[in-house]
Amino acid sequence: MEYLNNLPPMDLMRSEKMTFVQLIIPVESAHRAVSYLGHLGLLQFRDLNDDKSPFQRTFVNQVKRCAEMSRKLRFFKDQIHKAGLLPSLHPASQLDLELEELETQLAEHEHELIEMNSNSEKLQQTYNELLEFKMVLHKASDFLVSSRSNSAVQERELVENVYSNGNYADTASLLEQEMQPGPSIQSGVRFISGIICKTKVLTFERMLFRATRGNMFFNQAAADDQILDPSSNEMVEKTVFVVFLSGEQARTKILKICEAFGANCYPVPEDITKRMQIMREVSSRLSELETTLDAGTRHRNMALTSIEFQLAKWMNMVRREKAVYDTLNMLNFDVTKKCLVGEGWCPIFAKTKIQDALQRATFDSNSQVGIIFHVMDAVESPPTYFQTNHFTNAFQEIVDAYGVAKYQEANPAVYTVVTFPFLFAVMFGDWGHGICLLLGALVLIARERKLGSQKLGSFMEMLFGGRYVLLLMSLFSIYCGLIYNEFFSVPFHIFGNSAYRCRDSSCSDAHSIGLVKYRDPYPFGVDPSWRGSRTELPFLNSLKMKFSILLGVVQMNLGIILSYFNARFFGDSLDIKYQFVPQLIFLNSLFGYLSLLIVIKWCTGSQADLYHVMIYMFLSPFEDLRDNKLFWGQGVLQVILLLCAVVAVPWMLFPKPFILKRLHTERFQGRTYGLLGTSEMSIDDEPDSARQRHEDFNFSEVFVHQMIHSIEFVLGAVSNTASYLRLWALSLAHSELSTVFYEKVLLLAWGYDNIIIRLVGLAVFAFATAFILLMMETLSAFLHALRLHWVEFQGKFYHGDGYKFKPFSFTSLSDEDN
Repeated sequence: MEYLNNLPPMDLMRSEKMTFVQLIIPVESAHRAVSYLGHLGLLQFRDLNDDKSPFQRTFVNQVKRCAEMSRKLRFFKDQIHKAGLLPSLHPASQLDLELEELETQLAEHEHELIEMNSNSEKLQQTYNELLEFKMVLHKASDFLVSSRSNSAVQERELVENVYSNGNYADTASLLEQEMQPGPSIQSGVRFISGIICKTKVLTFERMLFRATRGNMFFNQAAADDQILDPSSNEMVEKTVFVVFLSGEQARTKILKICEAFGANCYPVPEDITKRMQIMREVSSRLSELETTLDAGTRHRNMALTSIEFQLAKWMNMVRREKAVYDTLNMLNFDVTKKCLVGEGWCPIFAKTKIQDALQRATFDSNSQVGIIFHVMDAVESPPTYFQTNHFTNAFQEIVDAYGVAKYQEANPAVYTVVTFPFLFAVMFGDWGHGICLLLGALVLIARERKLGSQKLGSFMEMLFGGRYVLLLMSLFSIYCGLIYNEFFSVPFHIFGNSAYRCRDSSCSDAHSIGLVKYRDPYPFGVDPSWRGSRTELPFLNSLKMKFSILLGVVQMNLGIILSYFNARFFGDSLDIKYQFVPQLIFLNSLFGYLSLLIVIKWCTGSQADLYHVMIYMFLSPFEDLRDNKLFWGQGVLQVILLLCAVVAVPWMLFPKPFILKRLHTERFQGRTYGLLGTSEMSIDDEPDSARQRHEDFNFSEVFVHQMIHSIEFVLGAVSNTASYLRLWALSLAHSELSTVFYEKVLLLAWGYDNIIIRLVGLAVFAFATAFILLMMETLSAFLHALRLHWVEFQGKFYHGDGYKFKPFSFTSLSDEDN
């Protein structure tokens, strides 16, 4: 025990020691002090105003000002994006501004931009109207000229119809009435010309036909040029139309329909001379407007460019100021209203740094009163803080995804760094596929600085965040692939010749029959001669299945041992005596014994049936083992282990609840806890089980909880051990899939003496390898390794009911905080 106590603390094994502190800050130095603490990023403030709404807090006006400035900055960003300006690689330097100066500048820039946008929209609207008028004049002229050139022929046909049908005038159509001599000419045929969006033409024409009951003639033609829509800043295709009609009532209806469909109507004179004169005037005004619009666009782009140089710096400044005032809103005024009082958590090692930052804030703000910083006692549990780097952060995130460790609890991430990629590699073992993963990981690591500064997609961001996990997974996959002797499912004689050779010259198939062992075993990994043999699958299945059980028992034992260190660290002797010891005995009496039998069978080469041994250990513990005996005294040892396993179950279930009840009764009668510690033991140092004395002790609830925990462990010992067989199953599936793609795709295509078939086969093999084996199989093995760590390993010792240490830090602010 003294040796364990004298061991140096392991990094990441337990979270940093935290302390609860109180700050009393004069008002004049409060902003600067909080800003300096934001740069330091080692103090988590506690919200002392959680009973108040955001609008009832002290610095709500400053937060509103920052929010308004953020809105203006987002407006500038959108305008720059719409203008298509590229971000500057070297932003111009500028002296630091105060918040009031920045607010004034942003207001001026916004007013200027809004005015320029308004003028530009008006000019663009005028330009669009003139351009539409020009296209309507051009297309309507064609309609009118073509109708007049054909009027003579149509008039002769009309006269013939009139004389052949006496009642024709009553049923004549609108265009025919226009060309009739006499009263129809006096009534006159009018026309309305305009332009409409191309997507609305069919509906527009149908509505006109129904409104006029067919008494109109509709002509249309596609506009030559597209029109810029000022609202969406996109080019829109339009269609010019001319509607011939008769009567004022029909004209009123058509104009209302045009207004409803957003069609712009323009007057077109019938006189050709007037039309030509108007077209010349319109063209002249269009050229002038183009020049004005180009000049306005250049001026606007220059203004946006000058803003873009400082935009990133301004956004960062506003983001930080808003975070400072949000943090100040978590502080309370003291009774004198001259100081702000704040509380929070910080690591013990950061106390000196925080005090230095507060002293600098007092000096820089020219305050006559210093900031008071002192440690306080806290009732609530401290937050959990692990100092991680780029390498360990991804593994810590894997553990935290299950649950954040409670304060000072043993951290599984220390072991996950090795065990997680190794268990993945056991399922993914192929050194060819491992090299592919290694190349991908090296590319991500080599471009770490560039990719870290870019905004990535969700999948790429996840892949980049786990680049070091991918690196270790690939290295362990290469190692396990060398053990399995598989390179894209192909074995190689890397470490020497095979230990088997052909018995004599008569053996025809050296891969299946006639092989004998003539030398020492293959130095490393699986002998390549097993590939293609009749006993390949039974041999590899037996090897991987037993190897999976060994790994599972070792990792579960590690979890139980970590539960001992947790209980010992928290001073909980009950958990050591009545949880750790019986759990260790139960697991190793059954599955530890099975692991021992596997190792002995491998070492001795025995043909004993381990299934039979384990089954009849329960059914007939006193029966003679006969051929299944592996060592002397095995039968007696089995009986002893079985009795230990049976005794361990009530050992876990009954003592702890009754001892807790007795301790609670003694405490209630005024006696001390002699079994749990000395009288000097503070409340915080007492074990978790003893702290229940401060609450209402409910024996039935404690007993039911202990019973559930015991049953869960007993059943889980069986199911968890069986769960590790997924290592064997996925390794077998990966190997067989790889073999199928190699033999049935690549080798089959290579058997043809045709370059096209070979190329197709190679492409299919590459596609299957990349998307099925390197992507889907990687994801599958990753998820199964994740389950083994979360359930089978961490379930033995890890509570995961803590909360993360989230200090006030400027580096943790994101663009979304604007």
